[in-house]
Amino acid sequence: MQSYDVVIAGGGTAGCSAAYNLGKSGKKVLIIEKNIHLGGTMTSAFVSPMMNTSKNQINTDFLEAFIKRMKHYKGQITYIDGNIGWFNPELAKIALDDLMQETNVDILFNSKISNLDISNKYIEAIYTDNINNKEDEILSTPIVTRYVIDTTGNCDVGKIARCNFLENNLQQQPTSLRFIMSGINLEKFSSWLMDFDKDRNVTTCYKSGNEIHLSTAYTWDASKQWALKPLFDEGVRDGIIKDEDRNYFQVFTIPGMTDAIGFNCPRIYFRDEINPLDAESASKALILGRQAIFRLSKFCIKYLKGFEKAYISNIADMLGVRVSRRIKGKYVYTVDDLKNGKKFKNPVLISNYPIDVHSNKNNKSILDTNIGEYQLPVESLMSCDIDNLFVAGRCLSADFYSQAALRIIPSCFSMGEGLAKYIIKKDVELISNKKLF
Repeated sequence: MQSYDVVIAGGGTAGCSAAYNLGKSGKKVLIIEKNIHLGGTMTSAFVSPMMNTSKNQINTDFLEAFIKRMKHYKGQITYIDGNIGWFNPELAKIALDDLMQETNVDILFNSKISNLDISNKYIEAIYTDNINNKEDEILSTPIVTRYVIDTTGNCDVGKIARCNFLENNLQQQPTSLRFIMSGINLEKFSSWLMDFDKDRNVTTCYKSGNEIHLSTAYTWDASKQWALKPLFDEGVRDGIIKDEDRNYFQVFTIPGMTDAIGFNCPRIYFRDEINPLDAESASKALILGRQAIFRLSKFCIKYLKGFEKAYISNIADMLGVRVSRRIKGKYVYTVDDLKNGKKFKNPVLISNYPIDVHSNKNNKSILDTNIGEYQLPVESLMSCDIDNLFVAGRCLSADFYSQAALRIIPSCFSMGEGLAKYIIKKDVELISNKKLF
């Protein structure tokens, strides 16, 4: 029988941060990860760069360690707005392995938690679905742990534990499927783009060493006078793309990839919102997404200077999911808490990232920047049903609109780290009170 202080389900953004800080403190930690690498949406869904957030951000030890390691692999730049979070998703897989090994965190890839032993609102042991190759059978040996942290994004452990949830199927955001195109003449593209679009709130360019980095965007919403709009209108008229393909278009360059651009699109268009918790719906989204990617690639090659020899080099193997299952915690964080900047005794993060709600309908997306700094309490990361079950990441205990501001990578890093520090402190108090042996 294996025994750990903490088992973390999901080696993504929040999970790696929690594991790193727990391991650094001397805790025995196991990450159970369904994929073959760490990083979650950062690596599997190509969510890069990180969105910028408050300069007063707290619980940033893991962020700093991650950026330092990415610099070591030459897979990071600091952009002109001071955003340190421009990173290479492929190299991040290696960097995250390094950080977990340095802190003695054990990892079990290709595995998920399949069952739990629960007694008196306490998880006593977990079971995984990984295969014993020698015997070709499902391993049934329990893993004993004192704490379980669910950072699966969809709160899969909470579902097995039959926890209460907050999700409302009428409140959803569209999924995306990111991709990368390579073979781009970035010098030619950046020169043309900066001349074509003079709005520096939309289109920017920055040279780092011998690399050119840039960002631009367009949506079909009428809130801005997008410079790229005539090209997308022409693409629809010419039958290169469908009308819905232009609902959201955003691109960023990638450190270490000198002829490539990452696409934060397509935002997948469907008659109804895609439910990422439903396998049939998510499968449809993947198919529609890959079809849209091919159309968008043809559009770029035809209308964007520098893309003449470009090609699709990578398609994400995970949907970009903005919201799904959210646990009911000991504190349900609300949009009023966020807008009022409510202070808490045990905050895990400080941020000022806006309320960012995507829609696949024209002029229905929300980007509410009229907010100041806000905090999130650690109690929003505690299950109200299971005493030793915690969550971090997008499945936190928060209402729909506040979650839409809290789901970004830096905030998820802080959640994982803040939760780890809470557990460490809790153990110190238990030891001093002679309640932990």
